[in-house]
Amino acid sequence: MPRMTSLKRVLIIGSGPIVIGQACEFDYSGTQACKALMQEGLEVILVNSNPATIMTDPDLATRVYIEPLTPAYLEKILEIEKPDAVIPTLGGQTALNLALALYEKGVLKRLGIELLGSTPDVIKAAEDRELFRDILHRVGASSTKSEMVRSFDRGLKLGEKFGYPLILRPNYTLGGGGGGIAYSEEEYQVMLARALKESPSTEVLVEESILGWKEFELEIMRDRAGTFVIVCSIENFDPCGVHTGDSITVAPQQTLSDREYQAMRDEAKKIVEAVGLECGGANIQFAVHPTTGERVVIEMNPRVSRSSALASKATGFPIAKIAALVAIGYTLDEINNDITKSTPSCYEPALDYVVTKIPRFAFEKFPGSKDILTTQMKSVGEVMGIGRTFKESLHKSLSSLENRDEGFAPVAFSEKLLSEPNSQRIYHIAQAFREGKTVQEVFEFTQITPWFLEQIEEIIKLEKNVGAEKDLNVNLLLKAKRFGFSDVALARARETTPAKILDLRNKLGIHPGYGRIDTCAGEFFSETPYFYSSYWFDAQVKNTVQQKNKVVLLGSGPNRIGQGIEFDYSCVRGVKRFQKEGFKVVMVNSNPETVSTDYDTSDELYFEPLTAESIIEILFRVNPLGVVTQ
Repeated sequence: MPRMTSLKRVLIIGSGPIVIGQACEFDYSGTQACKALMQEGLEVILVNSNPATIMTDPDLATRVYIEPLTPAYLEKILEIEKPDAVIPTLGGQTALNLALALYEKGVLKRLGIELLGSTPDVIKAAEDRELFRDILHRVGASSTKSEMVRSFDRGLKLGEKFGYPLILRPNYTLGGGGGGIAYSEEEYQVMLARALKESPSTEVLVEESILGWKEFELEIMRDRAGTFVIVCSIENFDPCGVHTGDSITVAPQQTLSDREYQAMRDEAKKIVEAVGLECGGANIQFAVHPTTGERVVIEMNPRVSRSSALASKATGFPIAKIAALVAIGYTLDEINNDITKSTPSCYEPALDYVVTKIPRFAFEKFPGSKDILTTQMKSVGEVMGIGRTFKESLHKSLSSLENRDEGFAPVAFSEKLLSEPNSQRIYHIAQAFREGKTVQEVFEFTQITPWFLEQIEEIIKLEKNVGAEKDLNVNLLLKAKRFGFSDVALARARETTPAKILDLRNKLGIHPGYGRIDTCAGEFFSETPYFYSSYWFDAQVKNTVQQKNKVVLLGSGPNRIGQGIEFDYSCVRGVKRFQKEGFKVVMVNSNPETVSTDYDTSDELYFEPLTAESIIEILFRVNPLGVVTQ
């Protein structure tokens, strides 16, 4: 099915300024889509108000409007440009809400402009929680017991009916904005008033608690021919009650049986078709009871999201690019896989490695704010680690968080910080095992799936063995590195220095090998130089010949307050200039939201922690002319 020949000019709505819950993942998705559509020979009109992004660079689209993202300004731009269509699914909740506003004002109909990717009916069906709940029941899917509240008085009566705790989910908000968990009547009254105010439609879904249930997310892609692909399955480390953006997450999912996963996949297909999503990307979140296996649907986003960026980097499947191409008419079998260069995009990705994402918080910058995680997103960024096992990828993610080379560094143990969801809980879980607590005891405090707790317990047991052995022999050292221990963590366990651990590794020849992200679990060879390190691979032989045409460029890691998307912009512009001057550029970064970690931005991409140990090993492999840290 070729692309629509009637399309000549397309307008893309950006996401505006970086805010909690909507960050540079939409710069990534918008940039990817602009490049894809420009390559198709379309005129691309981009509207965004954020000057720090790559997507507002003048050479990325045919024309770029840096203007306020309001219906009035967009109406004027549409009147001037007269595009054939608007794609609203790449600019987050901001773009979806604007598209709906333009439709409801009659602007799109008056100007004869089509909405691609998600129609108004699809946006309403997925974003209006009451309509979505009715659709779920129609296809036989379950949802939590809930009711849509449009007034404060009605909400108070629901509190008496359902009991506490209660979960509040406002309609049409970003990152769970205005929502949360109310444990008492007093909390509920305050949160209900805020939730009604923050919802653009003054509607809040109040639902019975599913705290403690396991949470999963499926990233999906569909084309006009009905081809349905699960791009990535993601499992939350934290149980329900913590926003997916604030939870540690793991891909692919680790604790569902194949039968349970296939049933979830089938249900997702039914939901997407019932909502009416003809083509494009979306994600659906599920909750599963930890003992009975009962499954309910939490929500659906008919657009790309932060999880979409994570799934793209985890699998090598460029969700935003393909969403843009299927929106203009292509089918998945017609779109080539850019990673293998030999398979079509209708092949469902399969991973022979594990990816772990850990959010980055900035509570230290706001002393008055409480470090308590709920259904409203609070993280300002995230890091991603790739390894052959969960233990290795978890450790690599921890090392990617600033000043966390030690991984599971010791903390002063607190039962309060173990039991309440907070940004430091992962360290208190490890400390609980150091202090002799069992998996069952930690589970009772946290409700985290025991399989994850067992993995951390095994890490701490090995940490004790490393510290207890008189000599660190080759087998124990290799096992520790395969568990993901950094040299800094091993040095702490043995009360020595990281330099001595590195000397020992050099002496014993223990270094990581590098695997490629290949999308197809090794079934097809990857043509794209997108690498991750692992001690489960054979170590690389040192490159003794200096590569005069190669430079290594270090990225800036996770977004945080004071250092955000502007540094990703600098990195990408730096890459392009070096390439223009004839150099091959090796990018090293750990942030899955960014354009700099797109597989086709640099000549080689290493998705690795920005630590001395990690960089030294990459330099050992590449032997470049120099390194850029600016």
